[in-house]
Amino acid sequence: MVRRKAPLAVLMASPDEIEAQFYEALQAGDLDRLMSLWVNDELVRLIHPGGVPVVGATAIRASFGALFARGPVAVQAAEVTRLTTDQLAVHQVRERVLVPGPAEGGGAQIAWVMATNVYMRTAEGWRMVLHHASPGTADESPSVHSGDANVLH
Repeated sequence: MVRRKAPLAVLMASPDEIEAQFYEALQAGDLDRLMSLWVNDELVRLIHPGGVPVVGATAIRASFGALFARGPVAVQAAEVTRLTTDQLAVHQVRERVLVPGPAEGGGAQIAWVMATNVYMRTAEGWRMVLHHASPGTADESPSVHSGDANVLH
């Protein structure tokens, strides 16, 4: 059976559809498909876990291009909390990432990431404007928690 390559993002009916394509593009290492999901603007932002802000579609393309040079990203959205209005959607996502082990027979390890994905309704449908990812833990949840005295803000 011949498998056809998924089309680039078209008019998307919901932020959930864009998010599903975002994670599929990461898993496939498909830079063109991934970038078709973003608003093509120099104000969009990306922050990789532990990284600095990457600002603008051109810089985001370069950042994901460098990431994909090492291969696709084995990531899954394990849990999602959503806040959606008519024009904007904010998704808090707990991501499960399979990180390859050392070349000398080391096994893969699971890393947990807490991400915030923000989507905006545009003339072309819903598109991503922010992906901010931070290191997480297996027991974290994107649901709302009461205040923590150890959190700076």
